[in-house]
Amino acid sequence: METTLRGVGVSHGVAIGEVRHMGTAVLEPPVKQNPTQDAEREQGRARKAVEAVAADLIARGNLAGGEAQAVLEAQAMMAQDPELMSDVERRIAVGSTAERAVYDAFAAYRALLAGAGEYLAGRVADLDDVRNRIVARLLGVPMPGVPDSDEPYVLIARDLAPADTALLDPALVLGFVTEEGGPTSHSAILARALGVPAVVALPGAGELAEGTLIAVDGSTGEIFVEPSDEKQAQMEQAAAERRAALAASSGPGATSDGHKVPLLANVGGPADVPAAVAAGAEGVGLFRTEFLFLDDSKQAPSQEKQVEAYRKVLEAFPEGRVVVRVLDAGADKPLDFLTPADEPNPALGVRGLRSLLDHPEVLRTQLSALSKAAQGLPVYLEVMAPMVADRTDAKAFADACRQAGLQAKFGAMVEIPSAALRARSILQEVEFLSLGTNDLAQYTFAADRQVGAVSRLQDPWQPALLDLVALSAEAAQAEGKSCGVCGEAASDPLLACVLTGLGVTSLSMGAASIPYVRATLAKYTLAQCERAAAAARAADTAEEARVAAQAVLSGE
Repeated sequence: METTLRGVGVSHGVAIGEVRHMGTAVLEPPVKQNPTQDAEREQGRARKAVEAVAADLIARGNLAGGEAQAVLEAQAMMAQDPELMSDVERRIAVGSTAERAVYDAFAAYRALLAGAGEYLAGRVADLDDVRNRIVARLLGVPMPGVPDSDEPYVLIARDLAPADTALLDPALVLGFVTEEGGPTSHSAILARALGVPAVVALPGAGELAEGTLIAVDGSTGEIFVEPSDEKQAQMEQAAAERRAALAASSGPGATSDGHKVPLLANVGGPADVPAAVAAGAEGVGLFRTEFLFLDDSKQAPSQEKQVEAYRKVLEAFPEGRVVVRVLDAGADKPLDFLTPADEPNPALGVRGLRSLLDHPEVLRTQLSALSKAAQGLPVYLEVMAPMVADRTDAKAFADACRQAGLQAKFGAMVEIPSAALRARSILQEVEFLSLGTNDLAQYTFAADRQVGAVSRLQDPWQPALLDLVALSAEAAQAEGKSCGVCGEAASDPLLACVLTGLGVTSLSMGAASIPYVRATLAKYTLAQCERAAAAARAADTAEEARVAAQAVLSGE
């Protein structure tokens, strides 16, 4: 009998297929004493396994490219963490086997992170995956991961490690469903980049029996278990109509009455550029530069290396707008040379612009590299700072840009509620705002963006979050400046209409979402978008806001 479950839809599309479960996690190695005279051999086994896993993660990253590469390289660094390795060798020296020492050392580190209030919950999940891979190699058992199958299927997992998500084959994995995660988790972001329908934060997903037929709607978050033939036909028809609308949609983003809303792409590096160009992106609204810095946590990349990477992206958008975010380190992206190692609450500590202002030479080198990369190109370069809290922050960043001789617009990201509340003040120092809705939701609702248990508070339809977007957009309009959205909220076609109605002047998203947003915006007038925005803000919950906006746009 058909039943309906609901999680959080994070990647558009429909998938209908049989359930296949993720390979189980590695079993805990037995506790047994190892003769101390064998310690050197066991330590060698541990080092060899760690290096092999790190090399495998880097190779997977090179194959995947883009954002996935940065995530996987960060995992490789985690595997090779010298403090962890020292702990492993110490445990072996007192009689532990290599596999047991790895398991226990990672468990101790995991407990430290969990004790920090789960600000690093996403990092904990990545840590578990690294541990499982090392232990599996030492035990000589298959790696945990995506199941082998000759037939397409829907993948079910408690959570998906970046190493698994990055190399999913869309020809075999029709879609995926996880128990954990949220709309801004690594898995969700990579699913959107792959164009794979996905639903996260679905309690009890692991209880779906192997081989069960399910239909997944990655837009609504609905899962239909044993769907009827009629339901399958209905969903397939809706998917076909959506594909036809996408194919017919082209050109710049605009409402049906001609109000222009530039549709830009979020990119993590040069590897993401081809997909953005193919999707018709009008430029880049968020160029994350962290990928360069994750190669070596001990030191910043040279100016020459930065110039080369930045220029590849800038060259891809002649006459287009490219908005670069300077290094956003800290919290779940620590760098040894930049971020403190002993912060009790890293997400609330020295991250983003705060780290760069503490290390002005790193910021100066990056700004100079951007300046050189843009020389002689007709691109419209804009550079923005992450984690701006107030006018003092904005001024410090603008001053640094001028001192570096940067010929570009300077902007501030709105990720902290104080920046939205005092947006007009901040705009006295910078020329544009860009709303990072992922972190803005996290800090507005005190809800870690990686923790599935609080995913409802990460929903970008939350009326309080829409209020902060409206405040920022109104301030920018009053100052005659622009205010874009570069967070994951922009990838929701219906919400994109609401954001337009709130006064947002551009939308930036993963390349796979651009056709959906373009086609949806083209169906409605600016006045309809404004009425939908007002209805959404008048609601009390995220679900009520979504329903109210849909009702307005449907003419109900």
